[in-house]
Amino acid sequence: MSNFPTKILLAIDGSEDTELALLTAVDLANRTDSELHVVHVGGEYYPGADIVPNPALLEETLRELEQGARELLDRQVKKIVDVGGTITNAYLMMGGRPAQQIVELAEELGLGLVAMGSRGLEGMRRALMGSVSDSVVRHAHCPVLVVRAEKGSRHYLEGSDSAARRPWRGPERRPPPTGLNGSWEGRCAP
Repeated sequence: MSNFPTKILLAIDGSEDTELALLTAVDLANRTDSELHVVHVGGEYYPGADIVPNPALLEETLRELEQGARELLDRQVKKIVDVGGTITNAYLMMGGRPAQQIVELAEELGLGLVAMGSRGLEGMRRALMGSVSDSVVRHAHCPVLVVRAEKGSRHYLEGSDSAARRPWRGPERRPPPTGLNGSWEGRCAP
């Protein structure tokens, strides 16, 4: 019997960190035979003064925002399938605070782990607003895996210029011992 959660929620936003979180969540779900759920929360929209008096323009703008969010979700779902993942359900949520939407969905579905990237807001913006991942970590009822890309890392996502690390695949292989008595003595570790 495994203590690992049987339901994982991958929260996506299209960032480089999400790419690595996607690979990590697929790897975890496959290794633990867990269900993989995916969610994208389209951002809140605050119409300008020129849009509010025109309901048709407001409706068109909201429709375009939803279409863009759906396209992002569809691209991420395709990537999951392309890397060998199986998705139980994909969710598109529009409006509202992303962290709150993610936490509420995780609770509603009884999920055991939330996986997401860390976009890393910087400076004053982070001090004033915080980040979605910080808020999810503080409010989620279950463990949260926050995956961050490392600049200058020797691991890269295939087909990307990102410096994100790939999911861990097990112990590194070391060359066989070459010491006189078959030991590691007299050899530098890789």
